Parts: sequence; structure tokens; C-alpha cells
Amino acid sequence: MRNVEPNDYEDTPRAVVAVGNDYPPAFELARHQHRRAQLLYAAEGVATVDTDQGAWIAPRERAVWIPAGVAHAVRMVGAVRTCSLFIDPAACRARGDQCQVLAVSPLLRSLLMAAPDLPANYDEGGRDGLVMALLVAETIAAPVAPLAVPFPQSPALVAKCRAFMARPHAHQTIDGWSADLGLGRRAFTRAFRRETGISFGAWRQQACLMEALPRLAAGEPVTAVALDLGYDSPAAFTTMFKRLLGISPSRYQA
Repeated sequence: MRNVEPNDYEDTPRAVVAVGNDYPPAFELARHQHRRAQLLYAAEGVATVDTDQGAWIAPRERAVWIPAGVAHAVRMVGAVRTCSLFIDPAACRARGDQCQVLAVSPLLRSLLMAAPDLPANYDEGGRDGLVMALLVAETIAAPVAPLAVPFPQSPALVAKCRAFMARPHAHQTIDGWSADLGLGRRAFTRAFRRETGISFGAWRQQACLMEALPRLAAGEPVTAVALDLGYDSPAAFTTMFKRLLGISPSRYQA
């Protein structure tokens, strides 16, 4: 099924429904939720997902896992072609109930590209049913990629995080944040890790990466992106980028 409204198929009597949609540049889907869990894969372009719990991004070879019932908004960067799975919660409990960014293997990508061409009421006992069952298995087995920016619960801290997301800078420090919030350094670091699940340094890097990926996908020079984010040099930015994504910024653009 292509270029259809996913919620029209929520009650389809199949555990998995696949939908492909094309979106124009900068298109935004207002906050909404689904009865089914969703695996959102951008076959072309970049999609970002925002929830009350954090922000996630789906660049090339990545997909966003959105559990059933989680309210989320989606923003497209450039023209985007998505392939989404909508899975009955009972069929994917092993994937968990937290949003995640998942690495997409060549096999999973091939299956995602083919699935929207299958009929909604596919033959569960035939080839199409096997394709969908394998899709669920590959989705459950997919490793988590470090492209999440989880938000804390404390109002003052989440406000600080959202302000940083609006203008990320690699040189903002623990000392600066803790002073702004009226906390000691140790109290801040403990609270930040407790509420987000990761360290401040890791969170800051991933927030910068969230800003960088759409800009790189739009063709902006690596040097301009690196310096705007506060990195001392393109080389320092490239080191961070390769550590998190496994490839250089220039290769990502290519």
C-alpha cells in the first residue's frame, strides 16, 4: 500500500501492515499516535521524530521504532520516501516499549522496500506471509543505533535540553549547565544520567549529530556544519561522526 493514510488500516486482520508514502520537502506530520507499533524507515531523505520522551532521527540505513500508543510528530528533511511497518503490539513485545533508532541491515532494507507492494490482506500462509513474518523477526533483532536524544523529566532540565536542541553547541559544559540550574556538578551529572539514561557528554554529542545529519543531507559543506556546531575543526567533528555512525560526514553525503 502506497500513499495512503496508515490509520485507515489499523484494523486490518493481519499482524503486520506495510505502508509506503512520499512526502514533499519540509512536510510535517502533527502529533498523533497509532494503536499499532511503527517502524519508520526513510528510504530516501531524512525523517525526524519528536515525542515527550525525546527526539530520534532516521537517516540512511536507520529506522525509528515507535511503540504503540506513543504520541509523536514527524518532520521531513528534503523530499522523503518512507516505508513503515505497523505491527500489532502482541507480535513485537520483544522490541520493548521505548522509542529507539535501529540499524537497518541490507536484508531488512530489501524487505521494507518490497513490503508496501503487498496487498493489505495478504495470504498469511503463503510467500507474502513469510515476508511479513521475516520482517517482524528482523525488526526485533535489529541492533540499537546511537541516534537518540532522550529528554529528562524535571521541568527545568527538560527546558534546558530543548533550548540546547534548538541551538546545539559542542562546547557547552557540565559546569555551565549545573550553574544555570543551581546544582552542584556531581548532583547534576547524577540527575542527568538518572533521567536520560546516558551521560551529559554522550547526550550533547548525539544532539549535535541530530542537527548535523539533516544539514549534511541537504548538501551543506562539512566545514560549515562543524564550525556552526562549535567544533574546533572539521577533523574533530569528523572523529565524533565516525565514532557514532561508522562513516565520515563526506561519505555519508555521497
